This record gives sequence, C-alpha cells and structure tokens, in this order.
Amino acid sequence: MTRVTFYLLTSRDERARQHFACRLARKAHALGQRVHIRTTDPETTATMDRLLWTFDDTAFLPHGTDVEDPESPITLHDTASPRDHCNVLINLAADVPEYFGRFERIADLVDGSEVSRNLGRERYRFFKDRGYPLEHHEIDA
Repeated sequence: MTRVTFYLLTSRDERARQHFACRLARKAHALGQRVHIRTTDPETTATMDRLLWTFDDTAFLPHGTDVEDPESPITLHDTASPRDHCNVLINLAADVPEYFGRFERIADLVDGSEVSRNLGRERYRFFKDRGYPLEHHEIDA
C-alpha cells in the first residue's frame, strides 16, 4: 500500500518548498528510486527544471519534463503522469492526483501559509479516509 508522508515546512516561502523538493528528490535518487515531481503549473515545472540543475553547487539531478522517457530517473510535470513505474511522488500541487496509487511513497509538501496548511489538511483527510498509512514531519526550512 502507498505510504504517505506530509512534510510541514515552517517557511511560507515557495522557494524553500521547491528547494526541499529537490533535496527529497536527491535523497530518493541516491537510493536508486525513480521520482516524479508533480508541479502546480507549467511555470512551476520550468522553475523546478532549472532548480534541479542549480540547487546544489556540487551536483545536479538527472531529470526531464518528458514523462514518456523511461530513462529519466526524475520526471516533473503539472498534469501528466509518468508512463513507467516510479517509486516516489513528490506533490507540490494543491490536490491529490488521480494516479497517486501507482507510487510506493508520496511526499506531500506543505508550506507554512494558512492557505497551504488548509489544502494540506484536505489532502490529509483524503488519504486518512481511505485508510492510507500517514506520517508527518515538521521541517525548519
């Protein structure tokens, strides 16, 4: 069954949430897992695409926006789901994607703003009502 972890960031800064998504993707990639990052819109996809190249001065994360590419260890997109198996979904969007059940693990990132917290609570209830195992971690970012 899919495991769901909510990461509650104290920062209200969207950039901090995006950087944290990069760190999670780096960790999962280092463990040999395939990752899909669901963004909110095409602009955020482009921002994350650039950020995955530059967030760490000593490394970059191999990735792509073509969800059809089976060679890409990290994909990102605002609407499309990856064609092939991915282990981890990092959700930056406000809702739960319909394809969430295809992943072994979901990392749902919630920033410190009231709007983000309320939307995060709705997603939490969605998973809880369906019996998914839930965790949450407070993150100082």
